[in-house]
Amino acid sequence: MSANIAISPIDSQESVDYQAVKEAAAVLRQGGVLAYPTEAIWGLGCDPFNRRAVQQLLLLKKRDPSKGVILIASSIDQLKPWLTGLSAEKMAILEQSWPGPNTWLVQDNGYTPELIRGKHAKVALRVTSHPWVVALCEAFGGPLVSTSANTTGEPPLMTFDAVSSAFGEDVDAVLNGPLGGLERPSRICDLETGEVLRA
Repeated sequence: MSANIAISPIDSQESVDYQAVKEAAAVLRQGGVLAYPTEAIWGLGCDPFNRRAVQQLLLLKKRDPSKGVILIASSIDQLKPWLTGLSAEKMAILEQSWPGPNTWLVQDNGYTPELIRGKHAKVALRVTSHPWVVALCEAFGGPLVSTSANTTGEPPLMTFDAVSSAFGEDVDAVLNGPLGGLERPSRICDLETGEVLRA
């Protein structure tokens, strides 16, 4: 696979460049690691079921595999395999908060790959409202890994230039689109207990 495929957007930050998104999704399907804009910061992503890709992503971030990573989806339907067995009450909580910047820790039902879950018994899930990420998940055909584009302990990267400088030689593609305009990363809550782990 060719490294550092810079995928550029059309001029308007309002419009999704679906051709660029299609090319980025192809990179993901081939087992590549992608840098892409999310709601508040730039992220790194890959196919959550491609163990080699997840390992490469964690290596790039210098992230402890025991910590796990978030999965991001375009719709609640894409996350249904992870949500089987939830009560109607818990499903209603998810449905009311999605799409949006709300990441929920949901009890793993055995569907989640170990590297996604880490040492935890729960998996972190989010349905995004960012149009570029919605289009990316749709083009890919399922949820993606979503973790901040930075090495562990360093601040999240906020621009295409910063991401390209830090990871451009190491990721397989950079999807150059706009951030979603939020001031901080998504809130993280435990679905079972209601505890807020990140405001």
